[in-house]
Amino acid sequence: MEETPTAADEQDRALVRGYLEGQPDAAGGLVARYQKRLFNLALRMLDNAQDAEDVTQTVFLNAFLKLRTFDPKYRFFSWIYRITVNESLNVLKRRKPTVTLEDEPAIPAPEAAPEDATEAQDRLSQALLCLKPDDRALVVLRHFLFFSYEEMANVLEIHVKTVKSRLFSARERLRMALREGEA
Repeated sequence: MEETPTAADEQDRALVRGYLEGQPDAAGGLVARYQKRLFNLALRMLDNAQDAEDVTQTVFLNAFLKLRTFDPKYRFFSWIYRITVNESLNVLKRRKPTVTLEDEPAIPAPEAAPEDATEAQDRLSQALLCLKPDDRALVVLRHFLFFSYEEMANVLEIHVKTVKSRLFSARERLRMALREGEA
């Protein structure tokens, strides 16, 4: 049975309160609730499992260090997702450009359908990597994590109208990247 947002929010608030009051299992409860989701967000942003693990650990460390600054009138998941997006963007900014000596994987011609879902997923992953990190964050939050526009606005700290406008542009750039990958 899936939790309603208010039930999830109440459970998060109780775990935060418990952690701040020194309850030993509260930190583990927050990690258990969010570790997989934060890792997946970071992995989509970074396309590197080791970097995603590092980001996830850093996010939890920073979250626990700053948990006293969390305002319970807001949703905990928005707060911790915002930290994850920001840390992922920081990692992307610190990355040095790399050059590969391997041949690029063959991508089928536009008229050829992908032979399987894995190939289509690989093409999408490559196209996502062509996007600017801010565009990638929008696409990942909306289409892979299924955030509402309001949730995206909270996480990214921008207005809903700005989310919609930027997401439209990001989708257009993604479409162009996918087309270029077909050529």
